[in-house]
Amino acid sequence: MAAMDAVNEAVNENTGEEGVKDGHGSKQRMPEVIFNGPSGRLEGRYQQGEDPTSPIALVLHPHPQYGGTMNNKVVYSLYQVFAARKFAVLRFNFRGVGRSQGSYDGGTGELSDAAAALDWLQTIAPNARGCWIAGFSFGAWISMQLLMRRPEISGFISVSPPANIFDFSFLAPCPSSGLMLHGTEDDLVPPDDVRKLADKLSQQRGIIVDYQTISGASHFYDDKLDEMSDAVGAYIDAAMEKAAA
Repeated sequence: MAAMDAVNEAVNENTGEEGVKDGHGSKQRMPEVIFNGPSGRLEGRYQQGEDPTSPIALVLHPHPQYGGTMNNKVVYSLYQVFAARKFAVLRFNFRGVGRSQGSYDGGTGELSDAAAALDWLQTIAPNARGCWIAGFSFGAWISMQLLMRRPEISGFISVSPPANIFDFSFLAPCPSSGLMLHGTEDDLVPPDDVRKLADKLSQQRGIIVDYQTISGASHFYDDKLDEMSDAVGAYIDAAMEKAAA
């Protein structure tokens, strides 16, 4: 898995726990949460929604064996995008990462962790009027598997899905419309591989997979995080407006 070796140096570009700005410019604290997973306790950060019916979102981090954590800058940025739109949003560490118990399980256990995280989120916000899943890199692969298993998920954000490394053929058919976002200068996952995946999924009736690129962005979006966030935010805004119509 040569492409994944290159991830080791850069995937865990972490950010500080700065909180999320509310409509008045003040910071809202992001509470630490601990919940039960299949292999023990899982550590997360949770931002409450605006009201009991606020939609929920779960954000998944990149590869645990290559430094991926819930504090990865891309993951944190996605979390902020949802929080700024008054979602109840959760990001968490997969098993064996940070204070989460257990050890890496090749994707199978991590999918179970994600399912447990969504269960917890739905318990906290049982009256949510929508459910979204988002993931970056390895997290995008896990998120799309969860999408296949949970019909309540109504939208997805897949950032730099590693279509050249992991098998996405399980998306047959893809049950929901969503966004696939990729950097034009990604040297780990060729943009053409992701475009072909998005095109294949879009051939299904009633499903629209919006494939967008961020010009000049690497796999880690280095100095393009604002552009990435803007693209994701615009997509969510349009999708929510359409759902409310």
